[in-house]
Amino acid sequence: MPRLPILLAACLALAPLAAHADECDDLTRQIAGAIGGKVGKRSGPSIDIRLPGPNRFDVTCRAEPIVQAISAEPQPSATFFRELSTASEILTGESASTVEPIIAKAYRTAVSDGRKSFIQQNGWSASCYADPTSSTMRTLCSVGRIPPG
Repeated sequence: MPRLPILLAACLALAPLAAHADECDDLTRQIAGAIGGKVGKRSGPSIDIRLPGPNRFDVTCRAEPIVQAISAEPQPSATFFRELSTASEILTGESASTVEPIIAKAYRTAVSDGRKSFIQQNGWSASCYADPTSSTMRTLCSVGRIPPG
């Protein structure tokens, strides 16, 4: 009989984690559908989104979710920025037409400054990093909500 309270306590302790995982799974499905991808594998708090072409996406859910896009192209295509801004709209609630130029500015700043660029806007942030010497990850950009302070 003493095992039942321990088992019940363990289940209650894990319930918030399961709910958080379900929310992340739902968010990832929405984003994958909007950008024409398919939900891939989960690795810890991150879930891959498979897309045809040179761009890779994943959603990471911790305190606040983050969508990350990686391009192996020497310069990311317009599709890269469009898909990331579409995913960001679902994530942040900010319109894709508002997000896209901010992500593009973060990318241009990262290239010109040779370091990671970070822009905060209305409770969310965009960041980009560009590495022209890499053959597998030339650009990494992410958008996420800023956790409440």
